[in-house]
Amino acid sequence: MSPKSRLYTLVKAWKNKPFQEVRDACGAPWLGISSQALEEHQCWSKRQAISHEPIFNCKGTKLTGSLFRPLLTASDMQLLRLFMEGLDTISYWYRSGRFIPGILPVPVHAIASSAYIDALSDLILNSRLPVGLIALGVPSLPESDIADAYKEGLLRMRRLGLLLHFMNFSGSIEQLQWISEMQMEGIHVDMSQLRDMTMPASVINQLRRSPYAPTQIYASNVNLVKDLEHVAAMPMDHCYGGLMMSPLSRHQMLQINDSRIAKAIFSLHPHPQPNQNGDK
Repeated sequence: MSPKSRLYTLVKAWKNKPFQEVRDACGAPWLGISSQALEEHQCWSKRQAISHEPIFNCKGTKLTGSLFRPLLTASDMQLLRLFMEGLDTISYWYRSGRFIPGILPVPVHAIASSAYIDALSDLILNSRLPVGLIALGVPSLPESDIADAYKEGLLRMRRLGLLLHFMNFSGSIEQLQWISEMQMEGIHVDMSQLRDMTMPASVINQLRRSPYAPTQIYASNVNLVKDLEHVAAMPMDHCYGGLMMSPLSRHQMLQINDSRIAKAIFSLHPHPQPNQNGDK
């Protein structure tokens, strides 16, 4: 082995070695590693978290958005920080030349709180993102005692240019009324409801023949090939889940090759077999 090749091997091994903080006997960082540099490294590490679930059109040929999953289970203490992180990711994609809309779920009590809405509004305005790239994920309907405040919170978000998505659609009349009144742009249907027949497929078909037709329908939790058949038969507009693609980091989202994804998805479908004459 030549000295040059040995040097290359050493440099490559050093580069791939996980970062380890170097401290002296007193516990303070040294070798020029400042606390600010450490904080920046920790921030960078968080940005590589596997948090973004890709959303595709129903044929799997185009990336149409992303769901920021950490907000689905965020506590009140984490909500604003994670919402800001979601906005930062959408901005990162936008600056990289990719227009990837992001869905940021927010709990009902936060939407009904003027203090939370004030804080979210400041974050949204400071992000300076164009209209259409941020969608507010609404998990459920409010209790009657906070319905007015909830509606006001949604209207304030709408005035800022946010799209509204109802995340857990079950087909109830109350949900349809809210979706129609607030003119929500997205309805998310968990495919397990169709598998278990807890929600009849006719509900989705009715949406296509009703005033709610302009609303885009998203199939969530797509994990089985049968789910793709339901998506195509309804038809729905978008789908996401384990069968489509697992959650990714924000940088990995930029590397998605749509044509390769489509090829992988369609390979799951049975192809028609030719007959004895060689015709299909």
